[in-house]
Amino acid sequence: MNSTNSVGAWHEALPASLHAEQQGPVAILRLRRPHKRNALDDETVFGIEAFFGSLPASVASVLLCGEGEHFSAGLDLSELEERDIQQGIAHSRSWHRAFEKIQFGRVPVVAALHGAVVGGGLELAASTHVRVAERSTYYALPEGSRGIYVGGGGSVRLPRLIGVARMMDMMLTGRTYSAEEGQAIGLTTYLVDAGKGFAKGLELANRIAQNAPLTNFAVTQALPRIAEMDPGSGYAMEALMASIAQADPAAKSRLKDFLQKRGPKVTHS
Repeated sequence: MNSTNSVGAWHEALPASLHAEQQGPVAILRLRRPHKRNALDDETVFGIEAFFGSLPASVASVLLCGEGEHFSAGLDLSELEERDIQQGIAHSRSWHRAFEKIQFGRVPVVAALHGAVVGGGLELAASTHVRVAERSTYYALPEGSRGIYVGGGGSVRLPRLIGVARMMDMMLTGRTYSAEEGQAIGLTTYLVDAGKGFAKGLELANRIAQNAPLTNFAVTQALPRIAEMDPGSGYAMEALMASIAQADPAAKSRLKDFLQKRGPKVTHS
């Protein structure tokens, strides 16, 4: 698809709280509950899982964003009222499955953030690969004051981004971080002015979509796992992944173009 389109069967299967479209090689998924500050209910989380589990071959990257004044204020707390322990475990695991399909899905995912990125909304953002934050963005984990605990993978992903001590502080004291502060600690990848998050996110998603697919796979699938290995295992995995990537015909063509001065050069603007 070369222009903006609804994504066929994808679009039809999604709940009203989500909207999907495709612009060239980039699929765009919008959280669509602005009246609830894009709070995440079960239907929305199941829809996210279905979306990322059924990306067509024509999609090379995804842009995730939210409608209204906020990216996501987190879990829809009204769903906690009648949930026992067993149901709570099942609920948390459903979030794990959905966000796993983002972090370790087929294609890289860029998040365009603004307003509240709170609780489960921050857990959702942390599962993406690149985060573009407008200056209105603020990050928080208010679970401690609400008598609950993170359940969408935050215990695993967030300490890897900001450290255990910072996450403990956020949960124990209710501390919030601005977009600028988030950039300093590892939550914000790109910082942009108000109203420019979507455009910057789309620009980056398009740039990522032009990469060799095997390279994108290596970066999103192998790199985070290598980082958790002992050095010896990591070096072995890196060598294996490098050999696989460079043997791909697309990589050989790109290297040939570069050597013959047809490919783009690295510059700093």
